Amino acid sequence: MIIKINQRSEIPLYLQLRNQIVTGIGKGALKPGESLPTVRQLATDLGINSMTVSKAYQLLKAEGFLETDRRRGSVVSLPDANRPGAAAAFEEKLTDELELLTAEAKVHGITLQDFLSFCTNAFLEMEVVS
Repeated sequence: MIIKINQRSEIPLYLQLRNQIVTGIGKGALKPGESLPTVRQLATDLGINSMTVSKAYQLLKAEGFLETDRRRGSVVSLPDANRPGAAAAFEEKLTDELELLTAEAKVHGITLQDFLSFCTNAFLEMEVVS
C-alpha cells in the first residue's frame, strides 16, 4: 500500500497517516496479521519525523487497528467489537463525524440524494473485513 502525506493539508500529519492506514484496512490493501514498517522506516520513507509516525501508531493501537508484537513489530488487527462499550463509542464517533460531513455537504449545496450516493459509493469501495 502506498501512503501519501500532504504537507500542505490542514489535517495533522499523524491523522493523515492514521486515516490512510484505516482506509487501507477497510479496502483490503492491509490485511489483519500483516506487518507494517517500523516507525523509523516509515518516517524515513515519508520524509517526516519519527515522533509523528509513533503518534499515529499509538492512536491506531489504542483504537484496535494495530497490535505490537516483539518479533514482528506493528501488526494490522481489527478492533474488538465485543469489547465492553466499543459499539457505543464507535456509534457516537460515527454520529459526530456524519453530523459534520452532513453540515458541510448542506452548506455546499449537496442534495440528500447526492449525499446518500456518495456514502453508498464509499461504503461499497470497502472490502468486507472479517
